[in-house]
Amino acid sequence: MKLKLLYAIATISLSFNIAAAQTCYDGADTTTPTDRFTINADGTVSDSETDLMWQRCSYGQTYNTETQLCEGSTPSLTWQEALRGAKNDTTADYDDWQMPNIKELASILEHSCTEPSINETVFFGTKLQNYWSNTSGVSTMSSAWVYQFDSGLNSLHAKTSNVYLRLVRYEK
Repeated sequence: MKLKLLYAIATISLSFNIAAAQTCYDGADTTTPTDRFTINADGTVSDSETDLMWQRCSYGQTYNTETQLCEGSTPSLTWQEALRGAKNDTTADYDDWQMPNIKELASILEHSCTEPSINETVFFGTKLQNYWSNTSGVSTMSSAWVYQFDSGLNSLHAKTSNVYLRLVRYEK
């Protein structure tokens, strides 16, 4: 009986660790080709089209240069917490990280793919959830624009919502 129970627990555990594979559509134009980005050894990515530098991992994770993977957990944050997190972040020894505006965040969407709608060769650790922008709603200052990286759609969310974050900085 114990062996059957352990087998059942192990099977259930394995099923929760299997992630769905990204779906990309043949014939659709690639909007964020890998050759547009310079992958830096410090866990950042430079975009030659926008002159922006992005964190390769989602906020809260650290980039392991040996394994070339993102490690750690990714917290979901309110909009105010995300602003504070950006101000205090020193990834790759830069101290000028910020929350992207909605256009900057849209610039890293891969429209030919879903689950996630991002170039997975370039960006790691992306949650299939909403990511904050610093762009407030026009009709109400209590909401801000987000992009959902499972589908690539944007929407307004209350600034008190818990949402994920990827930080950006301007290359100088």
